[in-house]
Amino acid sequence: MAKRMILTLGITLAIVGALGFVKFRQIQTAIAQGAAFQPPPEAVTTIVVKGEQWPATLSAIGTMAAVQGVTVSADLPGTVEKIFFQSGQSVRAGEVLAVLDTRQEQAQLATIEAERQLAHVTFDRMQGLLNERVISRAEFDRATADYQQSDAKAGEIRATVQRKTIRAPFSGILGLRQVNLGQYLAGGEALVTLQSLNPIYVNFGVPQQTASQIPVGRAVRLTTDDPAGGTWTGRVTAIDSLVDETTRNIKVQATLANPDGKLRPGMFVRTEVTLGPQQSVLALPASAISYAPYGDSVFVVADMKDDNGRAYKGVKQQVVTLGPSRGDQTAVLSGIKPGDEVVTSGVFKLRNGAAVQINNTVRPANSLAPKPKNS
Repeated sequence: MAKRMILTLGITLAIVGALGFVKFRQIQTAIAQGAAFQPPPEAVTTIVVKGEQWPATLSAIGTMAAVQGVTVSADLPGTVEKIFFQSGQSVRAGEVLAVLDTRQEQAQLATIEAERQLAHVTFDRMQGLLNERVISRAEFDRATADYQQSDAKAGEIRATVQRKTIRAPFSGILGLRQVNLGQYLAGGEALVTLQSLNPIYVNFGVPQQTASQIPVGRAVRLTTDDPAGGTWTGRVTAIDSLVDETTRNIKVQATLANPDGKLRPGMFVRTEVTLGPQQSVLALPASAISYAPYGDSVFVVADMKDDNGRAYKGVKQQVVTLGPSRGDQTAVLSGIKPGDEVVTSGVFKLRNGAAVQINNTVRPANSLAPKPKNS
């Protein structure tokens, strides 16, 4: 019995030992495979760095403003008798827009004209009597004063009638009509807005330190967010004499032609002013930059070797100094040189020495003047 137990125990120990040895070998193999494991290369896109000429420009947000713009209003109170315009209509300077009821003034004018005629007859008679020395000089002066007073009253009534005929003060485009026939208007109450659209102003602010680089006459380029697009050019015509204490900007005004009337007062636009000659820069797509608090960097593609001496295509992280940005591009002042191949997409998943696989079938946008489809 004891021999059988000893034999069984020995067999059991042998089996356990064999299993332990097999497991030990498996663990050793897994550790060796893990140590030799190389992650698959990351798919990236790249661009070869080359020098570009960037115009020295300053971009700013601008607002359109009419060269002439007013709210046409009633000069005197009265009831609207006639309206001669439609909303959005083009009008010329002096064109009649509306007429207020002047029946009371016309009746007063008729009375004054009768008094004026009588005063004129009396004046002529008094002048003849004065020549014949029948009346005194004082009586003649009184007749003269009555005639002049009646003439002045008639002129006052005529002026009132004319002021109730509302005319366009200059040529332009009318806004939306704000009155109706028969409506009573108080003095100064608005009828319609009138804007002169060609030419037109654009106002924008520039930092005080760059204002000296924008003299009067400097060219200005203007674009809008209109899906149909459009570019306009003009010239700087005025620079404000004051600096805004809040923003430390100086307001600049440019004038440009607007023959088709697409630019309207109050419209939001983007302006670009040329400051000087072009600059030579190394430009990269903004997607190539890895931004970090301790320094911005890019990944440069290079031929590398692993620990076993095998060659592969990898990347090395390079700290760079950035300059201004324009459109999709960012200028790099230092850290790279022309001819370097830089990763433009997939930088977030890279590390120094990582293997990469280049696929430039689809690249990130890289335009100085991008036009997003959904903007």
